[in-house]
Amino acid sequence: MTRFLFFAAILIVFPTHSQQLKSPSEFLGYELGTEFTRHHEVVDYYEYLAEAAPDRVKLTVYGQTNERRPLLLAYVSSPDNIANLETIRQEHLMSTQGNGNSTKAIVWLSYNVHGNESVSTEASMKTIYELLTTKGSYLENTVVIMDPCVNPDGRDRYSNWYNQYKNTPHQVDPNSKEHNEGWWNGRSNHYMFDLNRDWAWLTQVESQQRIKMFNDWLPHVHVDFHEQGVDNPYYFAPAAEPYHEVITNFQRDFQVILGKNHAKYFDANGWFYFTKEVFDLFYPSYGDTFPIYNGSIGMTYEQGGSGRAGLGIITGIGDTLTLKDRIAHHFTTGLSTVEVSSQNAKKLNEEFKKFYQNQNFKYKSYVLKGNKDNLDALKSLLEKHEIQFGDLSSGSYKGHAYGSGSNGSMSVDKNGMVVSTNQPKGTLVQVLFEPSAKLTDSLTYDITAWSLPYAYGLEAIASTSLVTPQSNGDAVSKSMINPNSYAYLTDWNSLKDAKFLAELLKEGIRVRKTDHPFSIDGKSFERGTLIITKGDNTHDPNFVQKLQSIADTFQKEIVSTGTGFVDSGKDFGSSYVQMITEPKIAVLSGGPTSTLRFGEIWHFFEQQLHYPLTVIDDEYAKRVDLGKYNILILPDGRYGNYFDEDQLSELKDWVRKGGKIIAMGGAINAIDGEKGFGIKVKEKEKETEQINTPLPYEDAEREQIKDAITGAIFKTKVDNTHPLAYGYGLDYFTLKLGSSSYDYLDGGNAVYIEDSTKPFSGFAGSKAQKKISKSLVYGSEQFGKGHVIYMVDNPLFRGFWENGKLFFANALFMIN
Repeated sequence: MTRFLFFAAILIVFPTHSQQLKSPSEFLGYELGTEFTRHHEVVDYYEYLAEAAPDRVKLTVYGQTNERRPLLLAYVSSPDNIANLETIRQEHLMSTQGNGNSTKAIVWLSYNVHGNESVSTEASMKTIYELLTTKGSYLENTVVIMDPCVNPDGRDRYSNWYNQYKNTPHQVDPNSKEHNEGWWNGRSNHYMFDLNRDWAWLTQVESQQRIKMFNDWLPHVHVDFHEQGVDNPYYFAPAAEPYHEVITNFQRDFQVILGKNHAKYFDANGWFYFTKEVFDLFYPSYGDTFPIYNGSIGMTYEQGGSGRAGLGIITGIGDTLTLKDRIAHHFTTGLSTVEVSSQNAKKLNEEFKKFYQNQNFKYKSYVLKGNKDNLDALKSLLEKHEIQFGDLSSGSYKGHAYGSGSNGSMSVDKNGMVVSTNQPKGTLVQVLFEPSAKLTDSLTYDITAWSLPYAYGLEAIASTSLVTPQSNGDAVSKSMINPNSYAYLTDWNSLKDAKFLAELLKEGIRVRKTDHPFSIDGKSFERGTLIITKGDNTHDPNFVQKLQSIADTFQKEIVSTGTGFVDSGKDFGSSYVQMITEPKIAVLSGGPTSTLRFGEIWHFFEQQLHYPLTVIDDEYAKRVDLGKYNILILPDGRYGNYFDEDQLSELKDWVRKGGKIIAMGGAINAIDGEKGFGIKVKEKEKETEQINTPLPYEDAEREQIKDAITGAIFKTKVDNTHPLAYGYGLDYFTLKLGSSSYDYLDGGNAVYIEDSTKPFSGFAGSKAQKKISKSLVYGSEQFGKGHVIYMVDNPLFRGFWENGKLFFANALFMIN
């Protein structure tokens, strides 16, 4: 009798794992693929599974978005593995130190990083259900970590839009509204950033919260699920060239193993796919490359469809692509990935341990020095990545000098730091810091240069020797402000200084800046120095207390002085010591502007500078009275003939009366010398070479890249007497994203390229290099009482080019 009850218990308990779990369709109340599931409904389903199968699913909320939607991770595995999850994690991470004896495969599946590539979240629900029911055997030696939606804000923006505009029943005609999103589509996050390009830079809250979890696990395999154009078949690994040279043979080979397994299932269903094309493994901030540089097998899977496809759409060849089709494809590659990983768990663990042991890089150390605020900003990024670094206070170091692009030496006497490749994250260090990444193929999917010493404006040496850190002994000192002083002085050379100034202005504190260097009380001060006088702030009885509090918040050193009579330079009452005008800022959005470029500006003001701006949409911009604002920002975009003759005339009148335009990238074309202001497009030189033989058709693409610059770093000259360049030295390394070029201005050339146009890092085509010779990068033109500021290159690109941000701040505050 006892034996019978035992077997009866088995029959009762085990079926509950599969039979009692509701499928996504059963739980949601509609067949999966017939509706777009809103984010809260996805969360509900994952919470249901965690409650119904707590022995096999552990759900955690690792953060929230700007719009307060939760970010989830679901850990899916066998009951024994879930019960010992923390032990498995710790054993796995011991491999990064060459220790441990891990036997489990760790697979991380990331869905819906682009909000309107929405099929993957739907597929995630089907995938986790099948893992918990029919594919439980995969989980015996595998922990699957699932992020069902990396970008909830973007996904809900798309799904809500689609649910609002779709026909009933849905319309497959691609001309219908439901297949044509507006300007602000669902791809990006709240601030219109592309989260799939933010893995390394961590500018967005989603990325910052996710990296903590990623570093806690460092998975063996990471998949980023995407969608591409409607007419494209499915893409999966192996990836295209160029591969970064640090990628191991095993990482390459395992992509092939996975790809062949996917192909087996796709072949059986007659589904089309392609591999080894388009999607390369070079730029370090993708959801496939960044994990690779941390030891994973990182991959992108791309399903045809995206925001155009909706619930169903007629393709270019007349077929109908449905959401159900798209779900089936992502579901298949997801399960196939777990299957192959489970079959190769031992090999994955062996090779993962090797990855962290075999790091024999040419450069052992990267020595850096420069502006303390920029060093601190870099340290903050490295800490988020758990990259080790140390301080340097003295010494001379030899190696590759970033400033010259050749061998040299550099002395450090203060504000120095060193980052070594002799650490667990050594491969990531190599990729982020190397002077110029080796490019095996110039046809790439993204920018080809990003080296952090250039991005943070630091002098640097790449050394073949291991450099030992030193303690510099610098402690943060608190400036105690003398309430009886005549004036208070502080430097101006970083974004932190701009944040400090922004806070002063928001608190109603009046601030001056000097246009000439000066010395006082035996101390020297450079152009742009902030001068805060008691006489300017008699209106506020709490002025000194506010100043002290703000200085403490930003750890700003304040120098008090009892006089406005300088030892050399211009006295504080001089016309060269001007009051900083409180910026009243408007930025154009919509139609002619790029969502990404607008988003960078929006994010800069709200999350970095913390200063208010008014967003004016193009639909009603022409009815807005610009007299309420003294700064108008025109983001990069495709303006065409957005400004007609009358509107340009009104804009010129506004500038003439004292307004300031900041025109960025493509916006310059809308107001150039042919139509509005003085800047002129650089004329293209006539081609002298003759084509002796016809060019083969298949070589046309490679011929075209001679005119391209795919995100390369160039050394430029700086006129740091110009207010737009206050706080900079005589050289600046710019990240150039294209070959658009403009002649030097008659005056006001703050940053410009001379004859030498060979990039210090990254790819630039031969014709493009000729085109940008003797061209403007940043400059300003006085027009009546106002100014027009031209930013040919984008100092706010993806929020990571830290050393460019002061140019933007100068445009706001330093040009009156």
